[in-house]
Amino acid sequence: MTETPTHCPYCALQCGMTLGGSPVQVTPREDVPANRGGLCQKGWTAAEMLTVPDRLTSPLMRARRGAPLEPCGWDEALDRIAAETGRLQAAHGKDAIAVFGGGGLTNEKAYQLGKFARIALGTSQIDYNGRFCMSSAAAATNRAFGMDRGLPGPITDLGQADTILVVGGNVAETMPPFMRHLTEMQDRGGALIVVDPRRTATARQAGLHLQPTPGTDLALANGLLHLAFTEGLVDEEYIAARTNGFEAVRTVVNGYWPDRVERITGVPVPHMRETVRLLARGGRSLILTARGAEQHARGTDMVTAFINLALALGLPGREGSGYGCLTGQGNGQGGREHGQKADQLPGYRKIDDPAAREHVAAVWGVDPDSLPGPGRSAYELLSALGTADGPKAMLLFGSNPVVSAPRASAVEERLDALDLLVVADFVLSETAQRADIVLPSAQWAEESGTMTNLEGRVLRRRQAVRPPAGVRSDLEILAALADRLDSPGKWSCEPAEVFDELRAASAGGLADYSGITYERIEAEGGVFWPCPGEDHPGTPRPFLDRFATPDGRARFTPVEHHGPAEDVDDEYPIYLTTGRVLAQYQSGAQTRRVRPLVKAAPEAFVELHPDLAERLGIDDGSGVRVASRRGTATVRARLTDAIRSDTVFIPFHWAGAERANLLTNPALDPMSRMPEFKVCAVRLEPAESSNVTATDVTATDASETPNGAKL
Repeated sequence: MTETPTHCPYCALQCGMTLGGSPVQVTPREDVPANRGGLCQKGWTAAEMLTVPDRLTSPLMRARRGAPLEPCGWDEALDRIAAETGRLQAAHGKDAIAVFGGGGLTNEKAYQLGKFARIALGTSQIDYNGRFCMSSAAAATNRAFGMDRGLPGPITDLGQADTILVVGGNVAETMPPFMRHLTEMQDRGGALIVVDPRRTATARQAGLHLQPTPGTDLALANGLLHLAFTEGLVDEEYIAARTNGFEAVRTVVNGYWPDRVERITGVPVPHMRETVRLLARGGRSLILTARGAEQHARGTDMVTAFINLALALGLPGREGSGYGCLTGQGNGQGGREHGQKADQLPGYRKIDDPAAREHVAAVWGVDPDSLPGPGRSAYELLSALGTADGPKAMLLFGSNPVVSAPRASAVEERLDALDLLVVADFVLSETAQRADIVLPSAQWAEESGTMTNLEGRVLRRRQAVRPPAGVRSDLEILAALADRLDSPGKWSCEPAEVFDELRAASAGGLADYSGITYERIEAEGGVFWPCPGEDHPGTPRPFLDRFATPDGRARFTPVEHHGPAEDVDDEYPIYLTTGRVLAQYQSGAQTRRVRPLVKAAPEAFVELHPDLAERLGIDDGSGVRVASRRGTATVRARLTDAIRSDTVFIPFHWAGAERANLLTNPALDPMSRMPEFKVCAVRLEPAESSNVTATDVTATDASETPNGAKL
């Protein structure tokens, strides 16, 4: 096998790797700045996904609801999807069909999926799982800067920083090679500060760890800004020259004096003072938020509070400084730019903007008036499935909401209420197991395309191996369905051709890819968007001269602390927060099939403080029932003093009774429509350990004969 340079299939760091040999082996690349020769355990074992025993190699279909999934031919499956789609739309209208995408899809697939929904199906009912990841940060940065792009500059800027504040992120476990840049900074004398209710692996490396009560990050940010005012650390010259709205924010944060903020958050005043002084001390400081600050019913405001702090200190728009979002999913950045979102057209255009509709419709060769308007956001879409005025069918690509969506048991009920559920995946994920038709799709190393990493750098993913016989790419699936639906427009199966169309559709938009070509990506090691022409160098640092607002100024927005949507009480007296662990990824549909990763992290657990465990009569390693107002999960106890005594933590990678998202609160942020994954109220009680079993899908009998499985 020829060696093929490509990128990791997991997180938004998009570490460079080379695939070669037989069986396929992974070698890290030194020429990619994000990882510089490093990989995490998931990256090192990524090739094992290509040979998982339960790989699907033919379509599966149920003859009727309640019948088992049986192998069938491609024509049979696609013909039925087209026929059922036509029947349901004739009876209930275009919005009878929903489409659900994923933040791991390539730019080409995300673009084609949005196009397919709008002109092949004519439906407004499309959204994607990225709504559950970066949407609050996207809403906040759009509001403040006029544009949403992960980091404010190349990742190599981090190593040259004086101070970095990481809020609600555990990069040592979620993207370990990222830590190289933080370590480089610390080795140069820089300060790392981490805000997290848990003393995570990242917090342990920090010089200062702020450990707030879950749901109080906004109060903390306002308190830090209050201290910046009182200690004379704000940059008045910068504020006057480059921002608007400062006085309204000053008025609000006057109410967040240090002692009050300490009572709200539990963070000692001296730690707050030290944090502000470190951020203000040098010329290069960065504030980076992740899911811990964003996955809240007021996540947009939480992120805005930290952006306000960054603006007051004069950080955004200066080389090596600013605010950034630690994007999570592999193409979380590109996946939200080109049309998977309910309110969006390619190039980060608004679907209700007449000029945007006209431009994109011209590229697609359709009448702008034929394009649907905005649809429902992700959780609202899932909640509407099978209801009287909701979609009757859904086509799902690159997502596993049975595990990843909040209030997961209710999502299962809605999926089961559909007339038709179609899932494209490479294995029978927990969501695919409920489908009427399952389409076997190609994996990351079996197809080409582009990904946009957390820096805003567009990268090439290259095909290294051919997919198994009987497997098709998502582009092939969409083209075949578009043909059966007599859709207007061109429907190429070639990623390079789709990317060229994406370039044209994005031209002139905020996320302008028109000057990016496969050849440039190859020659330059990636190209930063926006890039409005082939002679344009790309934009590694987008705000140096002006922000993307109409007047070029960043916008302060006053925000107030309100606490979590669901606070603790006598019935549910403990805070639950959720997150990831080193050896698993997202819903686990990939990593729970890789044996070294299963061995490293075989089952879910609840992390709780020994003092809390003693009060509840729970022993280390024993079974625990964790209940919220939405459901109950059963997991093993893991005792540690690294977590607050009023808080427990459950990772969300596992299925069945171990699902953290049986418990989580679907309360939505009013701007981003982000659910409140990061905090809800629960109670704990001992459970029989015999009722707690590890979930290892690689060991199931059905996995040995996946295309004969009857579910």
